[in-house]
Amino acid sequence: MRSTVSPVSSVPLSVGRSEGSVTPADPDLRERLLTAFRWIDPGEWCDHLLTDRSGWWRDPVILDRIGPALAALSPAQPTVVVAPATSGFLLGPLVARAAGVGFVEAYRDLSGAELADDLITRSSGPGHDGRPVVLGVRSRHLGSDDSVLVVDDWVETGAQLSALAEIISAAGARYLGAAVIVDGAQLPVRDRLGVRGLVREVELDHRRRS
Repeated sequence: MRSTVSPVSSVPLSVGRSEGSVTPADPDLRERLLTAFRWIDPGEWCDHLLTDRSGWWRDPVILDRIGPALAALSPAQPTVVVAPATSGFLLGPLVARAAGVGFVEAYRDLSGAELADDLITRSSGPGHDGRPVVLGVRSRHLGSDDSVLVVDDWVETGAQLSALAEIISAAGARYLGAAVIVDGAQLPVRDRLGVRGLVREVELDHRRRS
């Protein structure tokens, strides 16, 4: 395996401003996403609420529409979709199919069969849980002719997205930006990484309080 783990540095991205992040294109899908989501109180052993996104995958209408909706957030036509484990391995192929392109996995905390392959890897900064993760993509699946859309279900700190943007740049490919279900990023992160989302985290917070 040829694998170089490097910390994330600042990546020069030409993705433009994300124009408010949230698309109004499919209000019914947005409402379904908000309704199917749950905050879970795990009890005394945890001092914060946990997210339950399982309702998204249980709803066949969401599964049918989520790929095209996220693909429509791309600022340009991608040649490939990249998404991180684990939920990205579900979302990524749905978006890739809608966009008519292929899908490439981004592995986390590399410990499986992917270690036998040639990887481009980067270590992210601290994520929402305060821990960095190592992300890796098979080098043979990205090249200088590729324009890459990154897909994920949720973004807050942008740590994973920054690592993936580094990997894409190291492969010689063009990073188009990120299409996510829930955008919880601050404006500087959103603009730097070109994050576009279907719903904002504050909308889920409102549901929690209501």
